Amino acid sequence: MIVYKLCCKKDHEFEAWFRDSGAADEQIEAKRVVCPHCGTTSVTKALMAPRLNKSPAAPAVMPPAGGKPAGGQLTNDPQIAERRELVEALRELRRHVESNCDYVGDRFAEEARKMHYGEVERRDIYGEASSEEAKTLREEGVEVFGIPWLPRHDS
Repeated sequence: MIVYKLCCKKDHEFEAWFRDSGAADEQIEAKRVVCPHCGTTSVTKALMAPRLNKSPAAPAVMPPAGGKPAGGQLTNDPQIAERRELVEALRELRRHVESNCDYVGDRFAEEARKMHYGEVERRDIYGEASSEEAKTLREEGVEVFGIPWLPRHDS
């Protein structure tokens, strides 16, 4: 596994884990890496310094050949455990939204506006909207929010 610092076209920086550098390049090129701040898939690798572990109290753990180490942890770094919990929570949120809401695709702004003004019956929906569309909806008093949409599978 390898972690890269990434940067989206809006200059948001974030980190993502990949199986190897080839998988990172492939997923970035295929636009399967999503900025957790704004949702864009226009992402590039950012400049980063190598991560050196100088503390003997927190060594990296190599997985056994062909598998994960005991407990599924790659290191005993609490930040990695927190990130994994966050990723799992975001994946669970995605499963919940997909199971309980109607997907309206790029008609999201139009459908949300119709419900807000009582033109159609209210229901839970999800879809795509540009940041400008979302901003306009909020200015009109329509309750909308973005969700960092993670892929369904691990890198």
